[in-house]
Amino acid sequence: MTVLRPETFKYDQVSRYINELIEKGELKPGDKAPSLRKLSKQLGVSIATITQSYVNLEDQGVLTAKPQSGFYVNTLDNQIHDIAKSATTPRRARRVRFGELFEEVFRNANNPRITPFGTSNPSMDFMPVKSLTRATRSIISRYPQKSMDYLFPPGDRKLREQIAQQYAQTYTRISADDVIITSGATEALSISLRTVARRGDIIAVESPTYFAVLRMIEQMGMLAVEIETDPVTGLSLQALEEAFDTMDIKAVLASPNTSNPLGCQMPEENKRELVNLLAERDIPLIEDDVYGSVYFGEKPPRPAKSYDLNNLVLSCSSFSKTLAPGHRVGWVIAGRYYKKFLQYKQAWSSATSSINQLALAEFLSSGQYDRHLVRLRVAMREQVERGRFMISKNFPEGTRISHPHGGNVLWVEMPSGCDSIDIFNRALEHNIAITPGILFSATRGFRNHMRINCGSPWNQANENALKTLGQIVCNCRNG
Repeated sequence: MTVLRPETFKYDQVSRYINELIEKGELKPGDKAPSLRKLSKQLGVSIATITQSYVNLEDQGVLTAKPQSGFYVNTLDNQIHDIAKSATTPRRARRVRFGELFEEVFRNANNPRITPFGTSNPSMDFMPVKSLTRATRSIISRYPQKSMDYLFPPGDRKLREQIAQQYAQTYTRISADDVIITSGATEALSISLRTVARRGDIIAVESPTYFAVLRMIEQMGMLAVEIETDPVTGLSLQALEEAFDTMDIKAVLASPNTSNPLGCQMPEENKRELVNLLAERDIPLIEDDVYGSVYFGEKPPRPAKSYDLNNLVLSCSSFSKTLAPGHRVGWVIAGRYYKKFLQYKQAWSSATSSINQLALAEFLSSGQYDRHLVRLRVAMREQVERGRFMISKNFPEGTRISHPHGGNVLWVEMPSGCDSIDIFNRALEHNIAITPGILFSATRGFRNHMRINCGSPWNQANENALKTLGQIVCNCRNG
C-alpha cells in the first residue's frame, strides 16, 4: 500500500498523485479516476480526504464530475497545446534596446488596483509572513546593535552556512566560504556579468530569456546573442556550439533549472554536457537558479554548479521567489571569480541589509524554511495548472501554453496576428497587467507571446480578470 508522507495536507498529496498518473499517461483524458473507496484504501487516507482532493482537482479543471458515475479526467486537457519549439533564425550578436516599454511594465507592478499577471513573484499570501516576522523581532531583541550595523561582504556566516546546507540537498558540495551574499539575485547576476565581461563583449542567452537579463546587458553596453531554447529541455547545446564556432562569446547566462519565462528544465545529462562544453573553451556560465527550489518533480533538480569541476560556474540565486522579495537577499557561488566578484561587490554596494540576513539565517536554521518550501511547491503547481486550464478555456483556438517544470509563470503563444503590445495596452484599460513577449528577446521577437504570472490566488477577481484578458485576445485576433 502506498502511504502518503505527512509533510503537507494529505489532500494536496492526493491531488499531486492523480496529476502524476495523468502526466505518466496512466490516466488519459476521458478515463475514469480511481473510485473514492479504492483510492482511500490504496493511499491509506479517509474517503473525505479523497473527496476533497477530487473537488480541488475539479476546481483546477483536471477532473470533471459526472452524476452517479464518478470523476473523469477532463478531456479539455486535449485542447491545451504546449508551446512549440522556437524557429531557428540567423544568429548574430545584437545591441539590446528596450526604450520605455520596460519602465511601463514596472510602473504598474505595485498598483493595488492592477491584477498582477505581469510580475513574476508569488503572492505574499503563500509566504510565511508571521513566522518570518517573529524571527525578525527575535533578532532585533537579541542583537539590536548587530542588526543595525553593517554586515560587509561576504555576509553573515550563519546565513552562508545555511545556504551551503540547502545546496547539499542537491548533491552540490560547497561551504560557507564559497558563498557571497548580495542584494538579491539581480545584483548577483549584474556583478557576475561585470566580473567576466566588459563593454562590447558578446553574451549568449536563452531565447526567450528573462528581460531583466537583457536590460543588464543593455546597460553595460554588451551584446546579446540568442540561442534556441527547447520549451521542455532548455538551451540547445548544438546551437550553442555552433555559435561558439562563429562568434567570440565571453560568457553564457542561462537558467538550466526552471527558466523564466518558459519554465523548462535541462535534463541532468544536458547540464553536465553544458558545463563540460564551456570548460573545453574556458567560457564561464552565469547560472540564474532563482527558481531552483520551486520545482514540481519528486526530486530537487541539481544546479549546473554541481557538475562544475573547473570552477567556471557563477551560480546566482535568492529568497525572492521563495520567501521575501522585499528583503533583497541573494547570493552567488562565484568559483574562480570569487575574489574579483567580492571586489566589485565591495566597490558598488558595500553591504547587504544586516537585519534581513540575520532574520533569514534564524528562519532557515529553525527548519521552517524546508517545510515552507514543500507547501510552496504544491501551491505553485496547483496555481500553474489552474492557470493553464483557464487560459485554454478562455483564449482563442490555436493558443499554445508552456508546461513548466517549476516556478509560477506561464509563457503563452497566441495565434498569428495577435500583438502583445496592443493587448498590453488594452488590458491596462481594464486594470490588468501582462508582460509582452518582445521584452524577452533582443531581436524584439515573440510579438504574439505574453508571460502570465500565476502566483496570486485564483480568487473570483483574478479569475474574472483572466476571462477579460481572454476576451481581449479574442477581439485582437478578430479585429
